Amino acid sequence: MPVTFNIIPDEYRLATDADLTERILSRKSELGDKLVVLTHHYQRKEIFALGDCAGDSYALAKTASQHGAEHIVFCGVHFMAESADILTKRYQKVYLPNPLAGCPMADMAGIGDVLHAWDILTNALPGAKIIPISYVNSTADVKAFVGKNGGTTCTSSSAVKAFEWGFKRGEKIFFFPDEHLGTNTSNKHGIPKDQIAIWDYADPKLGGNSVDDLKRARAILWKGYCHVHTTFRTEHIEQTRKRYPGVKIVVHPECPEAVVNAADADGSTSYIVDYVTKAPPGSVIAIGTEINLVDRLAHTFPDKQIYELSGNTCAMCVNMYRTTLNDLAWCLENLESVPKIEVPEEIARDARIALERMLEIQG
Repeated sequence: MPVTFNIIPDEYRLATDADLTERILSRKSELGDKLVVLTHHYQRKEIFALGDCAGDSYALAKTASQHGAEHIVFCGVHFMAESADILTKRYQKVYLPNPLAGCPMADMAGIGDVLHAWDILTNALPGAKIIPISYVNSTADVKAFVGKNGGTTCTSSSAVKAFEWGFKRGEKIFFFPDEHLGTNTSNKHGIPKDQIAIWDYADPKLGGNSVDDLKRARAILWKGYCHVHTTFRTEHIEQTRKRYPGVKIVVHPECPEAVVNAADADGSTSYIVDYVTKAPPGSVIAIGTEINLVDRLAHTFPDKQIYELSGNTCAMCVNMYRTTLNDLAWCLENLESVPKIEVPEEIARDARIALERMLEIQG
């Protein structure tokens, strides 16, 4: 989808944080039930504090599908706002305070590359029932492709269930764009290594595989990644265990396989929040995910020792960090004129199928 950018007037660029916060709260009070501000867990703390509903990509997609507010302001990234627009009713309007907040991993699976790969796969494997499953971190036109071809989207919290759903309907799963989530989910299903194929979209010949590789594979995984979660390495875990005896390590399943295997637990952003929340006072926990969430959890639970797993490395999602108080204030005070996130109906129709399947699978 085309991405525009906002030129924030000096009135907002030069205002103090205190003034911006006051204006945001005033505008929220003025609009009341006509407005809902959704905030992803990775948002900077001052934005997160002003949200009405917080969560990971699954929770926020579900909230968007059920909420009745006329104006939905999504403090997240572009694919999340697209999903909200697809799932909401016609009278509702979706806004992204900073339209430059994208997702590099989603961009690794462009619709042209996905369609090209699908043509190659279906020609190389005639008669095979292949179920496409797209991580929700994908563009609207990729989601539409999935919905049109009998597949579903998923989040990190629903990937295992999505694979179960897919294997009930086909013999192979074509999963994109995150190789690591795909690998870790395949491992949870007990799929042998020789039945997992990595599809290198930069390789024009069978994605770097042989026909026999693809025939043998039960899971064909796109070679994409999240730059935040590939920051973490097994040596970080080794160093952390030496530094903090008795530490528990929880990581996101977008981390590389070796990191997930060496951790004590892995799960979605919401899973990590729940893990820390339920840990007893005095717990020592190192977390392998985005730094803004880790920092907020450390401040929320001062009775627990919470550390960022990679130590001196800053695992930050710079796209989530793009949204500022300046952006949010400008968006809220100019809803009539700021660009809205609008997915064309010919794309939204099939993408909606994939997203609704995801919500149904997750429950």
